[in-house]
Amino acid sequence: MRHIVATTASRLLGIAHAWRWLGPLVVRVVFGYFWLETGIAKVHNLDGFTQRFVGWGIPHPAFSAALSAWTELLGGLLLMLGLFTRLVTIPMIINMIVAVTLVVSSNLMGLDDYVEADEVVYSLIFFWFLVAGPGKASLDTLVARWLGIRTYD
Repeated sequence: MRHIVATTASRLLGIAHAWRWLGPLVVRVVFGYFWLETGIAKVHNLDGFTQRFVGWGIPHPAFSAALSAWTELLGGLLLMLGLFTRLVTIPMIINMIVAVTLVVSSNLMGLDDYVEADEVVYSLIFFWFLVAGPGKASLDTLVARWLGIRTYD
């Protein structure tokens, strides 16, 4: 019985391992599209987005709103493509830190509130991409192979 369980588990793990590239691809494309979409909406309504920054008391609201909107738009696009993935996560994480610090934290009372805040979850996903990279099915991997850089996927 133990041998049957071990053999079956090994086969199933082998199948899952062969498809390991699919998880990062799906998360990257869907998560990137989310940011592309929000960035486009903010760029198209930059005056309204700037007014939100004014209401939140964010310094240099016009510049900050434009920077945030374009960061989301371009960051989302690059994330979807899997191009400069690790690099683009850095400004996206900074964007989330600013959002948590200057906007969201005033509504958070304890640790439970922080771990349930969308911006914290987004930051964790960006951190995962920073550490793990875009996965095998990405332009980053194609460029690395073209340049002769070893990838560890």
